[in-house]
Amino acid sequence: MRRADEDPELLRLVRRYVTPGQRYLKLGGSVLGMTGRRRTRFARKLGQAAGRITLRELSVLLEGGWRERQTAAWFIAITRKTEFRGRLGELLLDSEVCFAGQAYCVALAAFSTPADADLLTAYLDRYLRCPELDYDQGAALGALLLLDVRLGCDQATRFLAPGGLWQQWLDGPPSKSRDAPDSYRETIGELCVFAAACAGHGSGPER
Repeated sequence: MRRADEDPELLRLVRRYVTPGQRYLKLGGSVLGMTGRRRTRFARKLGQAAGRITLRELSVLLEGGWRERQTAAWFIAITRKTEFRGRLGELLLDSEVCFAGQAYCVALAAFSTPADADLLTAYLDRYLRCPELDYDQGAALGALLLLDVRLGCDQATRFLAPGGLWQQWLDGPPSKSRDAPDSYRETIGELCVFAAACAGHGSGPER
């Protein structure tokens, strides 16, 4: 993992894309609480940054810490750069850092292909068997449920069967949120809608 305090190239990208306006703190669920002009302005600036960043710069950010990876994944979701599908799947499955997993799930849900559903399924197959790990199981399930709707599939069904892996994970220690699976699907869906709105702002100059 590359560290910005030791890597001039990464530090430059962090200052340009990750930390302006504390962007990394506003990504994810926080954007759903934004309304009106604040939300529109944030979407515009995020979309413009996503439109300018290069493939090389995205790859470098994905080698950094959680802030860098989360931001890069959001840019990938906004621009639908599907060439990063495999890399995002690897990062999700490895779960090396906290906080970035939801962004990977949003990007895979935004791509909306069977290949993305397969990556989410692989994650759930591994981490629902680890009740002691409360990582991004909810986000991954929500993304998979959303793709089931979009693709006309039912890959999430076996996880949600009575006594299935989802229930086993919930029931295992430590205690976890008991939010309904559909609530995770709705959250990921809303985040995908926001990503699409950001994409509409293109690559014009940031204001």
